[in-house]
Amino acid sequence: MIRVLSLSTLPMLAAVLLAPALAPSEAAAASRHVLRPNAAGGITATNMRAVRGPYGGYAARAGATSFQPDGSASHHGRMSAVGARGAVTSSGSATRDAAGHVTQSRSTTATSALTGNTIQRSTSYSSDGGLTRSATCYSAAGAVIPCR
Repeated sequence: MIRVLSLSTLPMLAAVLLAPALAPSEAAAASRHVLRPNAAGGITATNMRAVRGPYGGYAARAGATSFQPDGSASHHGRMSAVGARGAVTSSGSATRDAAGHVTQSRSTTATSALTGNTIQRSTSYSSDGGLTRSATCYSAAGAVIPCR
């Protein structure tokens, strides 16, 4: 199976952005996890997590994963982080149907606080069609610029 998004990618982005803004002894955090039966006879797990630093930096994520009796499953998630170095938001989803076909997509936008430049990156995967990636970078004025 191809993993389109490494589990460490988003936390690493959040850590880099928040490093100057969060002091470990002063950070506040909250989380919530819930498991519930769903209308299709399966189960849905939801989770939310947030942390705020003393200097205004924050990171938050939320996700929901559903499992159905026929073997299908789906996951949807979103995260955001803002700190002294910039901001990043990312959202994505993955589904597996009852026959085992998988589709996955993720869209991420990161903006530098220093330059105002932004990168918009999207990735999608289908077990039938393979992997597709794209990235577009923009200057603070909104003009397309080369991604470095």
